[in-house]
Amino acid sequence: MRRRAILGGTAVAVTASAGAGWWLHDTPATPTDTGVPTGSATVQRTDLSTTTTVPGTLGYVGAYTVNWQGPPGGTVTWLPRPGRVISRGQTVFTVDNRPVRLLYGDRPAWRSLELGVTAGPDVRALEQNLVVLGHATTSTMTVDGRFTGATAAAVRRWQRATHQSVTGRVPLGDVTFQAGRLRVTTLGATAGGRVGGGPVVSGTSPTVAVTLAVPVTETHAVRLHDAVTVTLPGGDKVPGRVTELSTVATAPSERDLGRGSELPSVAAIVTLQRQVAGAALDQAPVEVDVVTESAKGVLAVPITALVALAEGGYAVYLLDGGARRLTGVTPGLFSQTLVQVAGAGLHEGSTVEVPAS
Repeated sequence: MRRRAILGGTAVAVTASAGAGWWLHDTPATPTDTGVPTGSATVQRTDLSTTTTVPGTLGYVGAYTVNWQGPPGGTVTWLPRPGRVISRGQTVFTVDNRPVRLLYGDRPAWRSLELGVTAGPDVRALEQNLVVLGHATTSTMTVDGRFTGATAAAVRRWQRATHQSVTGRVPLGDVTFQAGRLRVTTLGATAGGRVGGGPVVSGTSPTVAVTLAVPVTETHAVRLHDAVTVTLPGGDKVPGRVTELSTVATAPSERDLGRGSELPSVAAIVTLQRQVAGAALDQAPVEVDVVTESAKGVLAVPITALVALAEGGYAVYLLDGGARRLTGVTPGLFSQTLVQVAGAGLHEGSTVEVPAS
């Protein structure tokens, strides 16, 4: 039976078939002149990958609120401007000219801290901050959640260094415990106004990240710690990494419905590796490319080099000097304009025929 071949002039949507074109390894078909203008391309050894694009929103992670916990009825005497980043030990706001300083901890303050209080996580957080700020060491004060004489001495050193009244005690309201650095977004009071019961300062962390709502049909593509690429509104591409991934699916939000998605989704957070790239963009729509499949160090040719055979399977035309030989190949991973191929006589640097561009 005469072998026939069809030259593929455009990108071919195919599924790799194990052993495709096996008969060509032993009995190559006689090439026929199709009359199609052709060029050539080199077989290259490279890495290939396919990606899934998930829409996301660029912003800042975390939600912080700072309340006034001191005596009621005070006057707000200073507030930070929105956008300011406040770090450990710095003032968040002042009431009656009394600073409220930021310390790091995993739960809010609920009592004054001084000699005689019971041991607790708030004391431990205070001790940890005093060590980090340089007012104590682990050799001069044991960080164990117990307010001891060594703790009081460290508090006095901190108070002296920050021009507070040196008492060795921390009244409720002098500090606010938050998860980390605070980026101010909104103010719940005005300078000169009286403090009320609501938040005085609200904010986020300064970490720029993308919030994703991954449809449940695409959750297989997103894994914790995966490296991804984020495309910003201006077209710049920034590397990122999946740093949080929920295990619980939720119903679509109004924003998701507006984008045409009616499927439940799983929340994920992608942190940008170059934070400055997205620092000026808040609540901006972005796209996140997630690698779903990859192949390392494989032989690849342009997809247009594939020849679809009448009998089934695929081949390429190998060019060697003036010779033109049809060689069967097994396609693998398709990635943009390239396809992974394997076949007898196919080597890195070989030349294959492609339709002329």
